[in-house]
Amino acid sequence: MGRRKNGDGSIRQRNDGRWEVSVTVKHDFATGGPKRITRTAHSQEEALALLHEMNYLNDTRPQSFADITLGEWLDMCLDVYMRNALKQSTYNSYESYIRVHLKPALGNLKLQQLSPRLLQEFYNYKSEFDGLAPKTIVNINLFLHKALSFAVGEGILALNPASAINLPRGQKPKIEILSRDEQARLIQGSYRHRYGVFVRLTLFTGLRVGELLGLRWEDIDFTGQMLSVRRTLNRLNKKKRPTEEGVNTTEIVIQSPKSENAVRKIPLLPAVMEDLMNWRATQRTDRISAGETYCDSGMIVTNSLGGYIEPRTFKDYYNQIRQLSGIRHVTFHALRHMFATRVMEQGMDSKTLSVLLGHYSVAFTMDTYTHVLDEHKRDGISLMEDLYTMQPMEMQSYSYPVLISTDECGKMTFTVPDYPLIEFIGTDLQGGIAYIKERLQEEVLTDVCPVMPTPPELIQVNAGQLLIQVPV
Repeated sequence: MGRRKNGDGSIRQRNDGRWEVSVTVKHDFATGGPKRITRTAHSQEEALALLHEMNYLNDTRPQSFADITLGEWLDMCLDVYMRNALKQSTYNSYESYIRVHLKPALGNLKLQQLSPRLLQEFYNYKSEFDGLAPKTIVNINLFLHKALSFAVGEGILALNPASAINLPRGQKPKIEILSRDEQARLIQGSYRHRYGVFVRLTLFTGLRVGELLGLRWEDIDFTGQMLSVRRTLNRLNKKKRPTEEGVNTTEIVIQSPKSENAVRKIPLLPAVMEDLMNWRATQRTDRISAGETYCDSGMIVTNSLGGYIEPRTFKDYYNQIRQLSGIRHVTFHALRHMFATRVMEQGMDSKTLSVLLGHYSVAFTMDTYTHVLDEHKRDGISLMEDLYTMQPMEMQSYSYPVLISTDECGKMTFTVPDYPLIEFIGTDLQGGIAYIKERLQEEVLTDVCPVMPTPPELIQVNAGQLLIQVPV
């Protein structure tokens, strides 16, 4: 079958028997002309169906941004604005946010229909009914805000609706680590396993699993006893998801760390350096045993044939080591937290720890390891205990002069020369003395600098007055 009417695309049968479908879809920057997209099918009927599908997608492509839907915009943003600027792990996260969360719920809405209130209701729904973690909702909105900022730049939107959102705040997950005794047992058990050296390395460097598996021998400075973190090794989804059955959708990706701060140098203890040299000798033995099948990859964490080890496989080895040690279940990432906890317990400052861990800020480090800082605060406060438990000083007793005047009706007036505002008028002598004493105690105890009693001999006593001393 030859070319169909202009713009509809074409179908032809190839020499290998398969059918080729071609459609013009957009501009080709390499040639300056129209761009043709080609797909293959196993039969003519399948090719016709594919041609109709490709033409439909081409015909429904928005001719102006005024008609574009959120789903179309997000796909275009990821492909045009973001693809080449993102690490593969970040790209996979964004693609998942679009496919799993945003397009099913909001994808058919026109871009200009979005509003802060609509997005707020969407996030509320995701939190309340889908049980989505607060951190995931925050990450989705960060991506959406980035994508919509390009729409603001294009003049499609006047304001970014993802800016005025009240995002949920969840409780920080509790960091679970081993006790010092359990950690000691894990270290002892690690000597019984081929890959135990890397459990010990992680416990004394705080490496992430991807950073550990991405290490090469060139990253170890044996003279300066320093380890450099320069790359990570992870299994990630492919950027272009294969549609054919039986084709692996993931791949091993070796790339630079997640942020600039994650590229760092970590000092190594002499015992750790010795561990690494012993492991290098193990690799030499592997090379001799494997002969020509050995692949000298230059990686530090390798299997018996010299190849890299995948994260999932390595975590299986870690669980074997944990079981050999008789240790309860904690994740491999917990070893990183244990490193941070132990060095802070030993007195390392949060700024130095933040650099060693590759965190983006000291504030994040302090927030993450609040449990350790609480212990430091307790230790600091305990230093004050000696001051609090000092023997109390004996309170010195004073007696204040009080003048009692009696009128012709028998009414008595009590006055205190040193505290003129204290006064009692009544006919009850004992009640008056008790009241004056109570007021004097109150003044003396609350006054920063209590007034010293005036000596009785300096008090002028008139006719009809009585001078008494009231102890306080």
